[in-house]
Amino acid sequence: MSVENASLTAMEIRHFSFGATAAVVTSMALIVGLDAATAGTATIVGGLLIVALADNLTDSLSIHIYQESEHLPSRSALRVTVTNFAARLGVSLSFVAIVLLLSGPALMIVALAWGLLLLIGLSSLLARERRVAVLPEVGRHLVLAFAVIVASRLIGAWVEARIH
Repeated sequence: MSVENASLTAMEIRHFSFGATAAVVTSMALIVGLDAATAGTATIVGGLLIVALADNLTDSLSIHIYQESEHLPSRSALRVTVTNFAARLGVSLSFVAIVLLLSGPALMIVALAWGLLLLIGLSSLLARERRVAVLPEVGRHLVLAFAVIVASRLIGAWVEARIH
């Protein structure tokens, strides 16, 4: 791979890495937190879809405005914005499919396994692209994701105990 192609690959990874990572961690946290609050399938799917669209559009717009403030050419800013949106939407919809297809402990196991697999894959890809050690990079990302998931579980349990 030439230096020019390597830079292009790194740029393409940057286009979707933020959106994909946000969608993975947010989706796992939402499923775990709403499960702790004993939310039904409709509530979990609704939450995932709202986040997939509303939060995704907000983040994509924020990224786009930031890139324009950095004087990135309009065409490049638009490409990054659209790629980020598409990556996040696709990942979010994969979690919606899991929730619609599964229930009970299987739902939690498959959703977390899928999310961790995606996060490990993305972290590994980025570590290789940055030419840093893969395992420490993956480990750091998993620890942060785990913290978000645990916090979401605790919030869901707290809401269930206080409101129901």
